[in-house]
Amino acid sequence: MENEAFMAKVQTTPLEIKKKLDGGEELFILDVREPQEFAYARIEGAQLIPLGELPSRYHELETDREMVVYCHHGIRSLQAVYFLAQMGFKRVKNLAGGIDAWSTQADPQVPRYG
Repeated sequence: MENEAFMAKVQTTPLEIKKKLDGGEELFILDVREPQEFAYARIEGAQLIPLGELPSRYHELETDREMVVYCHHGIRSLQAVYFLAQMGFKRVKNLAGGIDAWSTQADPQVPRYG
């Protein structure tokens, strides 16, 4: 039950994020995929820190800044959000469905991959 509550609290949708970005809000967008995935498709302005590097690099991130984390389908990014929350990040959200959902719901110009 605890995990379900956490997931409900940290999930956000591509359309919610697109609305914020289109409205001029400054969100920090963190991509936790691998470099080859990032090179193929990404949300404009995103910063890449692969999930495996996050434990040694999270100190590069601002703990009080609003942040959206994404991966391919939202599983790795949810792990990243959980980790960051444990490290004291309070304003971090997981992009439900990842870059794949972003491509289908918010920006069809971003290519999909399998």
